[in-house]
Amino acid sequence: MKILVVDDEEGARELFYTILTDEGYTVALANNGEEALAQFKTDSYDLVVTDIKMPVMDGLQLLQEIRKTGSRTDVIMVTAYGEVETYLKAMSLGAAEYINKPIRIKELKRIVHKVLTERKARSGS
Repeated sequence: MKILVVDDEEGARELFYTILTDEGYTVALANNGEEALAQFKTDSYDLVVTDIKMPVMDGLQLLQEIRKTGSRTDVIMVTAYGEVETYLKAMSLGAAEYINKPIRIKELKRIVHKVLTERKARSGS
């Protein structure tokens, strides 16, 4: 399974990379939404894990752009700002899950596994 991790903080990207590769996933990294969208258009991913608050293109804009491509790739939103309005907007745009920072490793593993398992069930593979 291929996962694209998008976060403007290098430490966060490295943490996600380490956790997810240790779980056996193939992980690509992007610094912001614009870079992620460029990668998304040239490669396919089973899951995108993106921070919400980023310069250039934030996570909500990225989610909107991904949906405009017609892709049904699952997207997990991550934020240090657990605002109800942002949560509702993300979910209305089709986010699969919403995680608050600081990231708890067990929670991240559980949510990623759950989302990818549901994806497999939907695709029948």
